[in-house]
Amino acid sequence: MRISAKADYAVRAMVELAATAGERPVKAERIATAQGIPLNFLENILGELRHAGLVRSHRGAEGGFRLARDPAEITIADVIRAVEGPLASVRGAPPEESEYLGASAALPRVWIAVRANLRRVVEHVTVADVACGRLPKGIDKLADDPDVWVTR
Repeated sequence: MRISAKADYAVRAMVELAATAGERPVKAERIATAQGIPLNFLENILGELRHAGLVRSHRGAEGGFRLARDPAEITIADVIRAVEGPLASVRGAPPEESEYLGASAALPRVWIAVRANLRRVVEHVTVADVACGRLPKGIDKLADDPDVWVTR
């Protein structure tokens, strides 16, 4: 799986908003500075997150952005889907629509299993989990395995 800059920035922006929940709306400039995200790129991402119903925007001098719902209810998967679409696709289509002939006939099941494992992580971690630094135990256990830190 490749996590695009857009998805990474979107998740980081949502986590920043979760960390400042309860305060006044947060200006895009503040999010950009806090997370090291190019402002123009962030403004487009925030527009997509607003369109997806994950953030609300407020106009005026005291305006900015805030989460549209409780950060404990917004998963990393929700954010990725808002800016990138489906979590896994094969040549732009869902893996279950893939069909291969001959020796590759079982390959769609591999792509579906990849999607299932991805979901097991990103659908169970919320922006609140990341913002407070307390990930679900199963996620921490996966990340604690030294073998997963090795690039292959």
